Amino acid sequence: MAMELPVAVVTIATAALALATCNSAFDARSRPGALSGQWASGHTEQFDYETRYFQQKVDHFGFAEDVTFKQRYLIADRYWNHNGGPILFYTGNEGDIVWFCNNTNLKHLNYFTSEQALADFAVLIRSLKQTIPGAQTSPVIAIGGSYGGMLAAWFRMKYPNIVVGALAASAPIWQFEKLTPCGSFYTIVTNDFLKSGQGCAESIKNSWDAINNLSSTAEGLTFLSRTFHLCSPLQASDVASFKSWLIDTWVNLAMVDYPYEANFLQPLPAWPIKVVCTFLKDPSLSAESLLQNIFQAVNVYYNYTGNAECLNISQTATSNLDDQGWYYQTCTEMVMPFCSDGVNDMFEPVPWDLQLFSDTCKKDWGLRPRPDWITTLYGGKNISSHSNIVFSNGGLDPWASGGVTKSISDTLIAIVIPEGAHHLDLRSRNDKDPTSVGKARALEVEYFKKWIEEAKNALVSL
Repeated sequence: MAMELPVAVVTIATAALALATCNSAFDARSRPGALSGQWASGHTEQFDYETRYFQQKVDHFGFAEDVTFKQRYLIADRYWNHNGGPILFYTGNEGDIVWFCNNTNLKHLNYFTSEQALADFAVLIRSLKQTIPGAQTSPVIAIGGSYGGMLAAWFRMKYPNIVVGALAASAPIWQFEKLTPCGSFYTIVTNDFLKSGQGCAESIKNSWDAINNLSSTAEGLTFLSRTFHLCSPLQASDVASFKSWLIDTWVNLAMVDYPYEANFLQPLPAWPIKVVCTFLKDPSLSAESLLQNIFQAVNVYYNYTGNAECLNISQTATSNLDDQGWYYQTCTEMVMPFCSDGVNDMFEPVPWDLQLFSDTCKKDWGLRPRPDWITTLYGGKNISSHSNIVFSNGGLDPWASGGVTKSISDTLIAIVIPEGAHHLDLRSRNDKDPTSVGKARALEVEYFKKWIEEAKNALVSL
């Protein structure tokens, strides 16, 4: 029995065979912000690759189920050294999840885990090394950003026999229960706005009361609908979703606060938060005037091109990314606590309530999360026995709150990019890149070379 599920991507880079995989777990409508990865930056650079398929098992850990699917991967070997050149394996992020949308019964969803994804990687790589001429002795390095960065790190931890090292960019492997304070994420978001313009964060903080007051009347709801050019009139029952949409907008801006124009979650100007903050200089304005400025600010994010006729509060990204995969995984193994207190951040106070979260998961999916499972599986902060992983994080990226930002050993290395947003180091080189990201990339390559040399020496000694 087989079903088609595009899951993997494989590409080959300069002097190296690069493999990559598309795993639909996190997306741009997640709460409180997307864990997202991508291949390149604002450049129109085209990658020369071939699309292939691999017949992959759906369940790697049981023996009763023999279902398979067609795992899609991309391979680009134009510059690869066919005599044992290194393989760069890109652990993908969001992907085509037609399978997920069409197979939402719990039998199939039960296989929607990071463990199955890592096993997919291992089986695929072993098969490719056995079948691609010249790849049998090639050392493999896993590379990933965001959720893909988590997978890259965990891949090295769980399958050191398959990959000789990993670059985990913007990988919040510690954004879990009992490992990271629940408020850290929103504190970083707030600091980004505090640094980008006087009165900016305070204006956003004051906007919540303004929204609450205006939304209490029919006239106020009409004002909000017109002021924000909403595609559908705002109803009293929509206010929570409206505020959630605004929160997502501020979070996404923090994630993609790149030093040049980019088109990741939305087409945006260079340093978009600084542009947004030009509209939010006076937090003491009346509720109506303040929210008119808030609209001008969010319009930078949603309508930088000027093509949007109205704003849709159910959408925060242009990508065709479904949100159900993220919600399902957070209700199973990826339980990430988030909270805000309105004191150390610019948001309304919202405590983390595991029981409420669990009850919501039970209502939506018929199951309850296991908050301790992910740390049991991957070790939490007790990972010092592992080796050859570089963790890179940007100082502007809210997901750095759950990242490894201090080196653990001489083989578990942390690189911090102060002016970097979400996985800036994985994006293509740009003339406007800060010096810190250039240094980070150079250091990452040095570690790659070291791991490759060590792997080759190990083969010689056998």
